[in-house]
Amino acid sequence: MADLDSTVAAKDFGLGTPQTVPASPVKGSDQLDFGMRHRLGRIFSPAGRTVMLAFDHGYFQGPTRGLERVDLNVVPLAPWADALMATRGIIRTVVPAASPNALVLRASGGPSILKELSNERIAMDMADAVRIDAAAVAVQVFIGGENETQSVHNMTRLVDQGLATGIPVVGVTAVGRELTRDARYLGLATRIIAELGAQIVKTYYCEEDFSDVTAGCPVPVIMAGGKKLPVADALTMAWRAVDQGASGVDMGRNIFQRQDPTAMIQAVRAVVHDGASPAEATEMYADLSGGKQD
Repeated sequence: MADLDSTVAAKDFGLGTPQTVPASPVKGSDQLDFGMRHRLGRIFSPAGRTVMLAFDHGYFQGPTRGLERVDLNVVPLAPWADALMATRGIIRTVVPAASPNALVLRASGGPSILKELSNERIAMDMADAVRIDAAAVAVQVFIGGENETQSVHNMTRLVDQGLATGIPVVGVTAVGRELTRDARYLGLATRIIAELGAQIVKTYYCEEDFSDVTAGCPVPVIMAGGKKLPVADALTMAWRAVDQGASGVDMGRNIFQRQDPTAMIQAVRAVVHDGASPAEATEMYADLSGGKQD
């Protein structure tokens, strides 16, 4: 029979040491519910950084260059991404269910590139995000656009559903051709998105005062990659964004449209997580790609 007396006496209750829980490394998340913080912890590293790989472009652009075959061109890049941003259709048909990546689901849509893009609606129910085990959902917000109020309402409805299910919402600033991507506009858009409840904001980088944009936003700002740039320019933009307060990047075309996407995502990861300089990361791309320059 077990010696119950000695078992009790042998226990160490850590008397004199207060119970503590580490603060969240994700900006603005300390007062969120457990499930939401747990999901954010799947997107962000313990240092509060993330490399998202965006390939949700088909929801309004169709099979854009580099995404003709997601299974062949994008899925092999997943090991170097913290999170994958895609539609539920692509995730269910192409992304392996055994993938350890955090999944960020595109949750808004409607018009194609042939129509007014700001005329989006909520494109999925939050219950389906739960079924897929999403770490977050993403919604486009068109501040200053023709359908600004409608897009904001799309986001706030998803925020309410997300709070009920423990799923964070990524508000994505959508900048139309007629709007200027400067700190004044981006600061306005990111602050509105955060004030209305989004737990993450994805926005573009601007050359001047981007640090004001990130400082004025009470939740993590993730830099959008945008159109394809030369390798050195894309890596420099990522480095500057993180240096000026961004919590990471969500890049698509600047990765999957490369001559060597695998080399590029490793170089981006080195910038975000390892502190590589633009020059070091550019050299890394050249080495890994066998000297490609694109």
